[in-house]
Amino acid sequence: MGLLKLENISKVFPHARGFLKAIRDINLEVKEGEFVTIVGPSGCGKSTLLRIINGLIPPTEGRVFYNGKEQKGINLDCAMVFQTFALVPWLTVFENIELALIPRGLSKEERVRKIEFYIDKVGLEGFEEAYPRELSGGMKQRVGLARALAVEPKILLMDEPFSSLDALTAINLREELIDFWNDPQISLKTIIMVTHIIEEAVELGDRVVVLSPHPGTILDDIRVDLPRPRDKMQNGFNEIVNKIFSIIA
Repeated sequence: MGLLKLENISKVFPHARGFLKAIRDINLEVKEGEFVTIVGPSGCGKSTLLRIINGLIPPTEGRVFYNGKEQKGINLDCAMVFQTFALVPWLTVFENIELALIPRGLSKEERVRKIEFYIDKVGLEGFEEAYPRELSGGMKQRVGLARALAVEPKILLMDEPFSSLDALTAINLREELIDFWNDPQISLKTIIMVTHIIEEAVELGDRVVVLSPHPGTILDDIRVDLPRPRDKMQNGFNEIVNKIFSIIA
């Protein structure tokens, strides 16, 4: 069994007209060290799936296994990076990152050490006392990354993390994300990222999981055997992109 296993996962939400099935019969296994991207049309349950993996919401049916054991409640070995940054506006950069560390019972000295390390890693030196309103979108997402990395998760979950950014900033952060993933000083090994941009999924992922329209089910699980760094001019890149488009269309 891999690091993470989803077994027959379905999720139903109450709806004005009864019930809405968001995802249906999801079976997925993720090994330690993999970068898995998830794509699919809007409303297919991609974000719901991430929240079930993290334990933020329970599945209606099915089971989640982590390290071979059935997961109950929130998985503290996961950390989430959100599309909307999810920063507390009245807290500084330092305090927003510290917010994720305080419940972990770390001493103040240890929290400061980790925060300073990850602020340096994401390129926010000098902005420790800045508030979110003083930051660009790219800088806000760097805070979100630093906050997630600071808890040193076994699995980093990312919910369309670059979709609110301008194209150049998104390109830079995608490149830096791969650097973080490969950095021997950072304990991160496994990433699961939701995106609506197929090119982004192929650029980053070892595997691209393709979901159907709602209720989301897995249509295909495509391995991307292309060397990194990847770009659209690379042999085989557009073939994989076109294959995914044809599956979703």
